[in-house]
Amino acid sequence: MVFINEVLEQNRKKLEADKASVTPKVKAAATIRSRFVFDLEHAHTLLNERLKGQPEVVEQLLDALAFIKVDIADSQRPLWNALLLGPTGVGKTQSAKLLAQILTGNEDNLCRIDMNTLSQSHYSAAITGAPPGYVGSKEGVSLFDEALIEGDLARPGVVLFDEIEKASDEVRMALLSILEDGHLTLTGSGKSINFRNCVILMTSNLGARLWEGTQMGRLGKALGVQRSRQQRALQTITQSFSPEFYNRIDRVMMFDSLSSEAAHDILMLELNQLNRRLARKNCSLILSTEVCSHLVKMGFTARYGARSVRRLVRDSIEVPLARFLVDHANELNEASLLNLNGVWAQGKVQFTCQS
Repeated sequence: MVFINEVLEQNRKKLEADKASVTPKVKAAATIRSRFVFDLEHAHTLLNERLKGQPEVVEQLLDALAFIKVDIADSQRPLWNALLLGPTGVGKTQSAKLLAQILTGNEDNLCRIDMNTLSQSHYSAAITGAPPGYVGSKEGVSLFDEALIEGDLARPGVVLFDEIEKASDEVRMALLSILEDGHLTLTGSGKSINFRNCVILMTSNLGARLWEGTQMGRLGKALGVQRSRQQRALQTITQSFSPEFYNRIDRVMMFDSLSSEAAHDILMLELNQLNRRLARKNCSLILSTEVCSHLVKMGFTARYGARSVRRLVRDSIEVPLARFLVDHANELNEASLLNLNGVWAQGKVQFTCQS
């Protein structure tokens, strides 16, 4: 049985190990004077703690953050842009939220545009504004939140174009001036939106079949196999995007399919978040190692990634726990310290409540 004290001790040791693993590159960049206030060592810890199963992506994100920190980007372009490529549920959107957390202090401080809603050519007006003579043209209305895009002197903005491959060619062409020159002029009003102080991220599932069933084990880590996989993925991108659009992407970041080990780590993150919510009710939930292993084996699939773990937590833990709390409401309200046991997922679960 895994107890709270053991978990706290493990977390403490892990935090110390993360600090010890901070590379000299990160430490050096963290000490440089910069107008940006985010901390690179904190970014290193947060990315390694929250983005599971993607060590190469973590390193690439840290490289990007170091580049932004030293503030030597071309002032006539966005600070940095990247295409995040990989199957569903591997952490692409999560990476954008983590960057927003690092750069601005709040993961919700990002301008997110769901490109699957812009699949038809006439929807380009949602990006560039209505043409002259059409409703809303003079007001300069678009999907963009200028405050989140432009940020301020100390905190850059973050923009996420989710599922970029589902947007029409006309919509993607409307983004060219943003990626190249860092600004967008709305066609009807002539108003300009400044993207030169922001990070632009685009996610895509293009070539996802290349990842299915490709767990990056000993064979997958072979250099030849990895290069072949990357070349096929890049070929898919160049066939799907125009040369003008692809040529404006600073970095293509490829996410691996999640392994069962990464799924176990994600399960621990989900349980920690659940316990933070339970703490508001003076309760805590502790699962045995056997239960955790059984849950991952029972519900995790590489095809659906982290989202299959979240569904597993909801269906196999949160819903039974909610019924448990309802059934024992009187006992919980009356007891000063109550230990109750249940059997879920063929293993022991300990639930404690202190009122």
